[in-house]
Amino acid sequence: MYSESHTRSIAKAFTWRILGTIATSLLVFAFTRKLAMSLAVGGLEFVSKIGLFWLHERAWDRVRVGRRGGQAAVVWFTGLSGSGKSTIAAKVLEELERRGMRVEHLDGDTIRDIFPQTGFTRADRDAHVRRVGFLASRLERHEVIVVASLISPYEESRRFVRGLCDNFIEVHVATPLEECERRDLKGLYARARSGDITGFTGIDDPYEPPQNPEVIIDTRELSIDEAAAVVLARLKETKRDRHGASERHRSPQHLHPAGGVRELQTVGDVVVDREG
Repeated sequence: MYSESHTRSIAKAFTWRILGTIATSLLVFAFTRKLAMSLAVGGLEFVSKIGLFWLHERAWDRVRVGRRGGQAAVVWFTGLSGSGKSTIAAKVLEELERRGMRVEHLDGDTIRDIFPQTGFTRADRDAHVRRVGFLASRLERHEVIVVASLISPYEESRRFVRGLCDNFIEVHVATPLEECERRDLKGLYARARSGDITGFTGIDDPYEPPQNPEVIIDTRELSIDEAAAVVLARLKETKRDRHGASERHRSPQHLHPAGGVRELQTVGDVVVDREG
């Protein structure tokens, strides 16, 4: 799952033509016993065919029939702290790696180490999501599947990231606030409600639910394996339809224990944490 650079194509053509030229020169010499003629014919063939090979490679780069490339994507998990987005993302990452895909995980719990000066104001969070989105888009352009799991609470910044990416799959892990609080082993929600932590998403800082995500997950209804399986199925579907117009006219999917998918007309407001 890679694309040839011009330098690599030229290097391959050059080394192959050296072998071909030696063979041609030897054949001409074997038939004519004229060294000068064999060298001249070999040199002429070398120059002409190396150029033709480069043109041949560039032409085939534009032919999509039978090509298995173009599998890169950005799978963007968004949701409250404790919603399960990082756990599902890790499972998706594990499966993609098992399949031999080129994949990177950008997780909200660790990505701030790259940008240590980022705070938690609305402006800081917006800038942080945009930076991570830019990084994800660069990786995507190098044929890497990016699995990103950040709270990313604001619709505008997520829309900005979507615009940067060629193949963007937004996964809203819509676990309700009360369930996230129940799971909170670190006590962050309790500290936020007591005022010990300020600017906490879902308590005193808003979470803006995605308006039209590709996938919606409620982890009260699904196991991690079930949720990951449907995200992977959506990724496969999106790659298949990547070059079609239908990709911009998607309908969100909601996952349930039976493993099926049903379309939703509306999704109730959910509120979201700290890392994104």
